[in-house]
Amino acid sequence: MEDKIQYAKELEEKRKIINEKHMKNGVTIIDPKVTYIDEEVVIGTGTTIYPGNILEGNTVIGENCVLGPNNKITNSTIDSGAEVTNSVLIDSKVGSETHVGPFAYLRPNSVIGKSARIGDFVEIKNSNIGDNTKVSHLTYVGDSDVGSEVNFGCGTVTVNYDGINKHRTTIGNKVFIGCNTNLIAPVKLEDGAYTGAGTTITKDVPKDSLAIGRVRQEIKEGWAKGKTKVNR
Repeated sequence: MEDKIQYAKELEEKRKIINEKHMKNGVTIIDPKVTYIDEEVVIGTGTTIYPGNILEGNTVIGENCVLGPNNKITNSTIDSGAEVTNSVLIDSKVGSETHVGPFAYLRPNSVIGKSARIGDFVEIKNSNIGDNTKVSHLTYVGDSDVGSEVNFGCGTVTVNYDGINKHRTTIGNKVFIGCNTNLIAPVKLEDGAYTGAGTTITKDVPKDSLAIGRVRQEIKEGWAKGKTKVNR
């Protein structure tokens, strides 16, 4: 037990030395006592780090970044002017002026372009996301190559696994993906394509085309009359 106490004290002293080194180099650390930075980590001048950050391994943070509360960033690069909040990044790269989080998860081999947006409850895995592309919320992008100025509607899923093999999805520039779209890989959406909300895409979508694949709505008037209502 005494060894554990001593070890914790040694780590605390080491953490203090590392954090003070970064602060002397122009990094703002709001609360050094709850900020954990490995020795190998590089941080640019003007960056602000809020409480609860854990920066591990060969992580490089550019200048004038904002690391909001409670990030865990491992072996990743974040370019200047980017902002990351309440998120987990592993073996990934974030371009300049890009916003990540809150509650985003960048898994290994994810490369996010400049001035992009990776929002809340978004998971990216082994994918390239172009400049100015917005993946704002509740979306999974795996094994995909995505162009610039793409908009992902809420609930989009790249269906990349067939139970045996992983397949890639390719999305061109200025594509608009409607909410709750399933992209069954391997599939390609060319520049300027649109998908209707609730669509399942199984075939390539040509340039500037609209793809809709959903059941036509049917109304049965009076069908619910007299039905037992569920208690709420």
